[in-house]
Amino acid sequence: MARIKPQALLQQSKKKKGPARMSLTTIILFSLIVVLIVFFLFSTYRHWTHRSRFQSDNGLFVSEVLNTSKGHIAVELYKESTPEVVDEFIDFCQKGHFNGMPFTHVIKHTVIQAGKNQKFGASEDWTSRGKHYSQLDSSLKHEAFMLGTSKGKRDNKGFELFITTAPIPNLNEKVIVFGRVVKGEDVVQEIEEVDTDENYEPKSSIGIINVSLRQKI
Repeated sequence: MARIKPQALLQQSKKKKGPARMSLTTIILFSLIVVLIVFFLFSTYRHWTHRSRFQSDNGLFVSEVLNTSKGHIAVELYKESTPEVVDEFIDFCQKGHFNGMPFTHVIKHTVIQAGKNQKFGASEDWTSRGKHYSQLDSSLKHEAFMLGTSKGKRDNKGFELFITTAPIPNLNEKVIVFGRVVKGEDVVQEIEEVDTDENYEPKSSIGIINVSLRQKI
């Protein structure tokens, strides 16, 4: 039997161990998979960033900006949980109902109230509790800077606004919460610090100049 030369064996070994070449089809398929993954990640990112902002009528949130004599207050409205109140609020905004509306009552460490009705309304029972609420911890159900309006039937002349400045545990007993402040907390606190009389009415004129709707996404 003829012997195989060592050089021939070495060449055969190199041929067997050599790396297999990727076909053009495999490269194209791999590239498509990478593109799809990148597209999916980008779409997911856009979805959640838009969701975290203020969305249109079919979404969770709508944004409003209250332009006050102390500065701007941006609010986030809970369209999904309180659709009727949010729609009513937006309708009042579009009609200019809040233009020139004064802050009628300011209760430190509790709430500020804006409206054309000079009566206390929902804030009446909070006047004696303001100091107590300011000492409560942050584990309460309702936090500060919540946006709400009085419960009960509202007519074309009345839509009161309340912005809490401290946690209020029994907020649902008095107010329908339909949003929260997302920017301008310092403006709310500045309004809270104005001088008031014995009836918690501001001694100086302070109010909402107008309300602007942000462009919906």
